Amino acid sequence: MRLSWNEIRIQASRFADDWADAHYERGEFQSFYEDFFRIFGIQRRSVARYEEHVKRLDNSHGYIDLFWPGVLIVEHKSRGKNLNEAMLQAGSYFDALEESERPRYQLVCDFQTFWLLDRDERVESKFKLVDLPKNVELFGFIIGVERRKFQEQDPVNVKAAEIMGGFHDLLKKSRYNGHELKVLLVRIVFCLFADNTGIFERDSFQQLIERHAKEDVTYVGRLLEHLFQILNRPIERRQVPLDEDLAKFPFVNGDLFEEKITIVDFSSEMCSLLLSACEFNWSAISPAIFGALFQSLLESKERRAQGAHYTTEKNILKVIEPLFLDDLYAEFQSLKKYRGTRKEAELKKFWIKLGQLKFLDPACGCGNFLVVTYRELRKLEIAVVHELRKKVQDKWKQSELTSEIQSLINVDQFYGIELDEYPVRIAETALWMMDHIMNLQFSQEFGEIFMRIPLKSSPHILHADALETDWTDLLPASQCFCVFGNPPFVGAKLQTKIQRQQIREIAKLNGIGGTLDYVSAWFIRAGEYHGETDARVGFVATNSITQGEQVAQLWPILNNRFGFEISFAHRTFAWGSEARGKAQVHVIVIGLASGKKIPRKKQLFSYADGNGEPDVSMHGTISPYLFGADGLGNSNIVVCRESGPINGLPRIVIGSKPIDGGNYILTEDECEQLADFSQYIHPYVGSRELLNNEVRKILWLGDAPPDVLKHPEISRRISAVRKYRQSSTSAPTRKLAQTPTLYHVNTIPDKPFLAIPETSSEFRLYVPFSWLEPPTIPSNSIRVMMNATKATFAILSSAMHMAWLRCIGGRLKSDYRYSIEVVYNTFPLPCMSDRQTKQLERLANAVLSVRNEHADTSLADLYGINSMPANLSQAHQALDRAVDRLYRKSPFQSEHDRITFLLELYEQRTTPATCTKMITRRRRR
Repeated sequence: MRLSWNEIRIQASRFADDWADAHYERGEFQSFYEDFFRIFGIQRRSVARYEEHVKRLDNSHGYIDLFWPGVLIVEHKSRGKNLNEAMLQAGSYFDALEESERPRYQLVCDFQTFWLLDRDERVESKFKLVDLPKNVELFGFIIGVERRKFQEQDPVNVKAAEIMGGFHDLLKKSRYNGHELKVLLVRIVFCLFADNTGIFERDSFQQLIERHAKEDVTYVGRLLEHLFQILNRPIERRQVPLDEDLAKFPFVNGDLFEEKITIVDFSSEMCSLLLSACEFNWSAISPAIFGALFQSLLESKERRAQGAHYTTEKNILKVIEPLFLDDLYAEFQSLKKYRGTRKEAELKKFWIKLGQLKFLDPACGCGNFLVVTYRELRKLEIAVVHELRKKVQDKWKQSELTSEIQSLINVDQFYGIELDEYPVRIAETALWMMDHIMNLQFSQEFGEIFMRIPLKSSPHILHADALETDWTDLLPASQCFCVFGNPPFVGAKLQTKIQRQQIREIAKLNGIGGTLDYVSAWFIRAGEYHGETDARVGFVATNSITQGEQVAQLWPILNNRFGFEISFAHRTFAWGSEARGKAQVHVIVIGLASGKKIPRKKQLFSYADGNGEPDVSMHGTISPYLFGADGLGNSNIVVCRESGPINGLPRIVIGSKPIDGGNYILTEDECEQLADFSQYIHPYVGSRELLNNEVRKILWLGDAPPDVLKHPEISRRISAVRKYRQSSTSAPTRKLAQTPTLYHVNTIPDKPFLAIPETSSEFRLYVPFSWLEPPTIPSNSIRVMMNATKATFAILSSAMHMAWLRCIGGRLKSDYRYSIEVVYNTFPLPCMSDRQTKQLERLANAVLSVRNEHADTSLADLYGINSMPANLSQAHQALDRAVDRLYRKSPFQSEHDRITFLLELYEQRTTPATCTKMITRRRRR
């Protein structure tokens, strides 16, 4: 019985260690090949001979170093010799041989480098001795296994996912769907993986499908059912006799093949796709394939409703490295500095600790976080064992410590909760697969076979709604080392009624909480879960929980109710995905800690443009707005939304909101058709029009007399608006159908007004505010100030106000979003004398004057970060200096300096006792 590939790889690893220093051809090469053939369980003398005499075509004589007629010719050289010459020499021997004895394979070697040529396929493989375990399957011909060709695997993960996605679509189209389809696909993915990694005998699954598909494709479904039964049955309990094609498959266990499902009827197209999947080298596939596979099978609507976003390995590491992995490696490095018996004892304690750590992902999806964490822990374990191995190198080689190198880390240390059933099964299977990959690596590293087939331990993945589940029932908080994951991204406006109700009940904000993103619920649940225990929590989240009104709703709960502090954070960056139909979003990563788990220094990762590699800064504290808050007396200050200005500024309102189904918005042609009613047609300006010098036209009939309203075209539009509103699912909108000539919001200015765009590009230093005049009607994407002064314009256009907006305001994607209740109503104003007010008016006029010089240029271009004219920039800088001096005499050195000052001022003015003292002190002056 031939050796398994696992055993062969182990033998190859030992061989590479033993011959690492070999260099002299004649003195050692025969011993080298005796050992080389033993890797495969073959006695060299039974297949090949040394020094085979051969007469070349030029009548010269030579000797082939090692010759296996019809299979292999070897030319061996001393270390460092020219292998190109050796290849030519071997080729001359090949040409001189009889046709029947010419080998397919040609090998040249100098102890440290292997060059293997497949003459039939004209494929040459070059690798170092140390890499022999990774390439040992190239020598499958030694044990009678033909070399296999693999398709290009760049990027193999996505290609394999697409094939399986197509297979899924065919099955679903044939009406094989639901739960059974999910079970079938997960099983097939496992078999594909097992076929390439030594769980199954190499290519046995592919050969099984190929053989029977040629005979009858309709039998493949019944064949799979039989195979699944075999994989779920111990060898000693299998029926005798059993078809030899099935008998060679091992007992897997793990409940993966336990459930009986309906037999699927295969078509030739299904078989073709399945065989295409077999062509991939699944041993090279990352665990991320399972997340990509799942994503590729979800409809876009379902993905959006669930808030599911597949997580790449790179982004998973952004969470787990600063959350706990960096600390574990730092602890390991510290232990390596010990000496003698203490070092060995401490390393063993650390190793045992790794085997006891337990992790929970309460929104685990396909298990990507769990799988990558498992892999990284096993890598660390290998490093620990290597360090221990140095103490007993000689004994280890004699295999006297075999019992001491069994991996102490297993999949039952990993816990997850997932709402959908299919990802639960994928997560379990992915962890078992990663376990097998790491067992192979563990075995190769230490020269001992380490296998866990049949499966005895299982991950704990619960199919449930994490927000309706007591996490302690799955894993007591006292036993949990870390909570992490990528919870669903569902904004407040996109939540279902059930989701909105869940977040309100969890947040306990007295009926408020409808503006919290769904992801907030996982942060709060994590706090409830840990209670009084010290905690480490790391979640990917929407950046909106650190911006705008959500900050004041969520962070007092986390800071005050649960004692959480931010231990690390990644500021906004683009979240990549490899899934089919991938969804690009902008996210943050938040690490939380409580009690003894709070680090002394906190890491803040910042991205210059939302992409690329981040800059890292260290801070004593990090604000919920994600900036280093070392200079703040209270790093947890949050700004609460206010229904009206608390700073003495005049109220601002949103512009008109028609809710008209587009019936009152007019094209140029429609304006000409209604030329007789031009007094009711107004310029209609929103953020886009304001910034880009564009104009739309809108029909305003709120003050039109009956003779105008009964005009056929106008009457038709009124009826269309009424019908549009009546068909709405919103009760308030249906009520508006009773007054179809009015807008939902009716902001119709009768004098000049200051227009503030609701959204503006993050790549502008200043948000461009502008004065507009009647008959212009502002849209609801404009904030309107009716009684603005030039001094007010100056303060709102200043760097101080822009800093407040960038830090406190929300974002639409990554663009600034100007909020009335959070940004404008709360902005701390400085105290101004009449003289200072007049100075601001002069500086405001200077800015407006420069703008007038560029009247033909849009505000978007005037305020572009690279297109802002020098004179406009200088005018703004002069204004900035004047506004800065209103707040304090010493200049502000940075935006961080400004926002720290403003937050402290805000806290003073919103604390009643402090506010009273400050006002009194001002009056005395």
